[in-house]
Amino acid sequence: MVKNLQDTTTLHNGVKMPWFGLGVFKVEEGPELVNAVKVAIKHGYRSIDTAAIYENEEGVGQGIREGLKEAGISREDLFVTSKVWNADLGYESTIAAYETSLKKLGLEYLDLYLIHWPVEGKYKEAWKALETLYKEGKVKAIGVSNFQIHHLKDVIKDAEVKPMVNQVECHPRLTQKEVQAFCTEQGIQLEAWSPLMQGELLDNEVLQEIATKYGKSVAQVILRWDLQNGIVTIPKSTKEHRIVENSSVFDFELTEEDMNRISELNQNHRVGPDPDNFDF
Repeated sequence: MVKNLQDTTTLHNGVKMPWFGLGVFKVEEGPELVNAVKVAIKHGYRSIDTAAIYENEEGVGQGIREGLKEAGISREDLFVTSKVWNADLGYESTIAAYETSLKKLGLEYLDLYLIHWPVEGKYKEAWKALETLYKEGKVKAIGVSNFQIHHLKDVIKDAEVKPMVNQVECHPRLTQKEVQAFCTEQGIQLEAWSPLMQGELLDNEVLQEIATKYGKSVAQVILRWDLQNGIVTIPKSTKEHRIVENSSVFDFELTEEDMNRISELNQNHRVGPDPDNFDF
C-alpha cells in the first residue's frame, strides 16, 4: 500500500516512479507556474509532469531549480516527465524535440519521455527514436500517452523496448478498466491525467457522501481511489493550499465497498479528446 508522497512504483525496467505528482497542463509561463512547481517540491512532491505542447517547460525548469534548492534535495531525487508533440513525431524530429525539451527545462536528462498522442502512421517511428534515447541513457524510462489497447499492441509488436508507462485520461467517469488490465498484463504502468475530471466531479453526490464519511474532500477521495487502484496520478493545481490538500491522501484507506461505489460511476465519459478520433 502507498504510504506517503515519496512512495514509488517500480517500472518494468527497474526505475522507480512516484505514485503521486504535480501536473501543469494549461498553466502558463510565469511566476504562478514557477511558484506551483517550487511549492510542490517544498511540500514533498517528487514528480513533475509537463509536455512540449504546454509551452511551459522553461518555467517548470525554473520551478524545479528553485524547489530543489529550497527542499535541499538533488536532481536525482526528482522524477521529471515531458512529452513529444504530434507535429514532431518522426525519428529525427522526435530526437530533436527531446533535446529542445531538455534545453528549455535546463536539465541533463528526463526520467520519463512520452509520445503524447497516437498519431496514425507516425507514432511507430517516434517510438524507435524513444528507444534510441533510452538505449543511449539520455532518458531513464519511455512510454506513451493516450494509447488504446490496439495502439499498444501495434507498438509492442515491433518494439525492442516495451513502453513502461501509458498515461491516459482516467477518473471515476472513465475508469479505463480494459486498458488497465491490458497494461497490467504487459507490465506497463497506468498513469491518470485529469484525475479530477477538470473539477466536474467535485459536486457528485456519491463522492460527497464518501468524502464526508472519511472527513476528506471529494478530490482527496478520488486521488485515494487512483492510488488504491494501482494508478499513478498527477493532479494539477497552482494554489499552495490545494497542492498540499491534494497530497494529503496517505492517512486514510477506502473500503472495498467504497472503491466499488466509485468505480460504478463509470460512464466511459471523456472530457478530453478521443484517442481514436482526434484531428490535431
